[in-house]
Amino acid sequence: MADFTIPTVDLSPFFEDPGDQSRQKKADDAIEIIREACSDYGFFQVVNHGVPEDLMRRALELSRAFFECSYEDKLKCRPYPGAPLPAGYSKQPDTSPDKNEYLLMFPPGSSLNIYPDYPPELREVLEQVFTYMAKTGMLLEDILNECLGLPKNFLRGYNADRSWDFMVALRYFEATEHENNGISEHEDSNCITFVFQDEVGGLEVRKNGVWIPLVPKKGHLVVNIGDVIRVLTNNKFKSATHRVVRSKGQFRHSYAFFYNLQVCTTTSSISSTI
Repeated sequence: MADFTIPTVDLSPFFEDPGDQSRQKKADDAIEIIREACSDYGFFQVVNHGVPEDLMRRALELSRAFFECSYEDKLKCRPYPGAPLPAGYSKQPDTSPDKNEYLLMFPPGSSLNIYPDYPPELREVLEQVFTYMAKTGMLLEDILNECLGLPKNFLRGYNADRSWDFMVALRYFEATEHENNGISEHEDSNCITFVFQDEVGGLEVRKNGVWIPLVPKKGHLVVNIGDVIRVLTNNKFKSATHRVVRSKGQFRHSYAFFYNLQVCTTTSSISSTI
């Protein structure tokens, strides 16, 4: 089997004084690693990304406590009828090949959001995580802008509406003797996705026909490029195929943040610029 390693990028230079010459060299190196990762994998990991590690850990603890509640209690925060996406609690149908349940939210303050009463801290922590993730999304968007050699803030011109970003806390059920699919292989249709997971792991990305596991590491965020960026870059950047594989005897907990790009205007103007 081929030996592939998903790159890890230190984002700390982007939080330092822009006038520091050593900072610029480190930032340029990080941009080059990200450019290569997007062209080669469509996946990479980041550290020193601005989301507090303790907050990520607490979010996993609280979502675990919520998912351990009875099914009847979890249904108390099921989605509103007719919602554009199922904000609140949902469980995959028994007939689905995907075996998970999840709690979905839009930006804090959205009228579509439905929060559980238990654990009582969960809402506050979810909103904090969402806010940090959105800021990290804006940072990565700026970095991708530089990776592509676009004019400063060019991508932000297509990003005035952040109201359709969303975040999902997930629990994957234990694998059985006969099957272990958590989420079937797919590509994300959005702009950028961020994931952090507990120690169980299970996220895998496909590279040249080989499935590469993303081994969980404390404080790391997994970043994958979605179809929007793939299309806007004329396929220069990959939208990687990935999946989740379940483990026997263990539930898997994770968070996924979907940073969406406003593309109401034609994308051809971006594609022709790149």
